[in-house]
Amino acid sequence: MSRWCVSRILAQGQWTRLARGVLWTRPLGVGEEIPWLVRAWGGLLAAGDGSRLGPRSSGHLHGLVDEAPRKPDIFARGRSVSARTDGPWLLRREQVGVRSAKTVGSPPRLGVEATVIDLCDGVTASEVPGLLTRAVQRRLTTGERIVDELALRARHRHRALVRAILSEVADGVESPLELVYLRDVERAHGLPRGRRQQSRAGLSHVSDVGYDEWALLLELDGRDGHIEEGAFRDRRRDNAFAVRALLTLRYGWYDVTDNPCAVAWQVATVLRSRGWPGELRRCGRCRTLAEADFLAMG
Repeated sequence: MSRWCVSRILAQGQWTRLARGVLWTRPLGVGEEIPWLVRAWGGLLAAGDGSRLGPRSSGHLHGLVDEAPRKPDIFARGRSVSARTDGPWLLRREQVGVRSAKTVGSPPRLGVEATVIDLCDGVTASEVPGLLTRAVQRRLTTGERIVDELALRARHRHRALVRAILSEVADGVESPLELVYLRDVERAHGLPRGRRQQSRAGLSHVSDVGYDEWALLLELDGRDGHIEEGAFRDRRRDNAFAVRALLTLRYGWYDVTDNPCAVAWQVATVLRSRGWPGELRRCGRCRTLAEADFLAMG
């Protein structure tokens, strides 16, 4: 089509200009926003061959980030970022060799492993466990592949933390709350190592943590609150385990993150009543507390 023909169609409002040289062959209605995927594709076309979506946009399409970034982030490769590429997106020039060259999907984006490592590098330490456990739990990748990607990076602000968390994920930890329980409750207070994500007593339900030798199960619920149907389902499961002499303790975010010492004391007390020969080890937070203090916290 000639330049004059394109200009006429644009003037008639039949097409929408995203940026210089990038057109959307649809009119934009009053108050209508350009769809996110259209902007993402527009940025990729403007950036040229070899471009791909950046970590935030890739994370959204991989299911690691719930909300799409307001402006799609685009990695341009092999060309300068010029005024011609200005538009409703964020464009950056990607340095060759910094991350894996693997590009997947349509629109083209970073591979899952590169996306995870990039996202972890841009968040606080408290957000890293959620990203890593989400990627592995949803079977988007494996801990080994993420570690391989991390090895490619000369710098990463959370390198040691990522390696430590992935070692726990490999042992069955499937959520950030389970990780906090393992570190701040179980390990910090000298409790026995529980078996994670296992079914028991011939029932199909998989328990978060089980101290099988002492017939004690733990369920860790990271939701803000149980919906009614979920509460009834949990009760049925607890009752089914109780018939088989398995006791279930349930804890949520507040219990484990704000009162880990009280949780540890309760678990240790139940374990000892069922024959565990160990003793609760006081951590730095609860070293001076009396038994009455644990009761008050619980």
